[in-house]
Amino acid sequence: MRAMAYREYGQPQDLELMDLPTPKVAPGTVLIRVEHASVNPVDWKVLSGGLDEMLDVVFPVVPGWDVAGTVEAVGPDAPEFAVGDRVAAYARKDFVHGGTYAEFVSAPATSVAHIPDDVETSTAAGLPLVGLTALRTLEALNVTADDTLLIHAASGGVGHIAAQLAAELGATVIGTAAESNHAKLSELGVTPVSYGEGLTERLGHLAPDGVTAVADFVGGVLDQSVAVLKEPGRIASVADPGVLEHGGRFIWVRPDGPRLQTLLHKISEGRLRVSIDSVYPLEQAAEAMEHSQRGASGKILIDVAG
Repeated sequence: MRAMAYREYGQPQDLELMDLPTPKVAPGTVLIRVEHASVNPVDWKVLSGGLDEMLDVVFPVVPGWDVAGTVEAVGPDAPEFAVGDRVAAYARKDFVHGGTYAEFVSAPATSVAHIPDDVETSTAAGLPLVGLTALRTLEALNVTADDTLLIHAASGGVGHIAAQLAAELGATVIGTAAESNHAKLSELGVTPVSYGEGLTERLGHLAPDGVTAVADFVGGVLDQSVAVLKEPGRIASVADPGVLEHGGRFIWVRPDGPRLQTLLHKISEGRLRVSIDSVYPLEQAAEAMEHSQRGASGKILIDVAG
């Protein structure tokens, strides 16, 4: 199969187009013919060796954990799926090797969800990691309609999903973002605020009594978060384990097919949308990663089938 992969830790330009064996289909797994993958910052962090202390690696590595496509084969004891089903998955495994920047990827059936008929495959591909991260964060914070929630990087991949989910719960949402993304947040029902110097003061004007919960999707904002948080401990971060010292939660998202199914249904029902920044062909996966490193206003996708 065609795949973009790397032979050792390095940088995006070290990705190569390779011909690799098609993954085997173990019991309880499905083989997915990839139509779209999506790029997440963790992809280039893994490539650089940034998670080497956490995850075993087998080279060559095909990066990517987000996928949407069709079921090519079904392993024993995976009755939920059949060949030809349109599916999406957060296809992270216990070690780094066979990812989604490839024509085929295998995934445990428990990580896979059916794509509703009225949801585009490209949209579904942008959802798994960011959607499950957002949902897990809000669940960890127990966000309700009584909350004033501060979301750092609210216009980013995870942040714009968390903002929509929190608004649907009835929470009052304040989101940090560059001024160029303020209109986008306002459309989502979020009160935007510029990040950077003076953030604590700006938040004080927007929420004089403080906020009841903080979701941090960028890192480097712990001091400002603690300064405006009036309910100690109700802080969660995907980027700063320092929240643990304040009674908070450090979030590392888990593959979860049923929860992903719930999010896909929200898209089908018009209650959730995924912002797409750009789409790259498989051969330009390095450029897609570099784009992610520079920053994007939505999800960056890789068109594998095209």
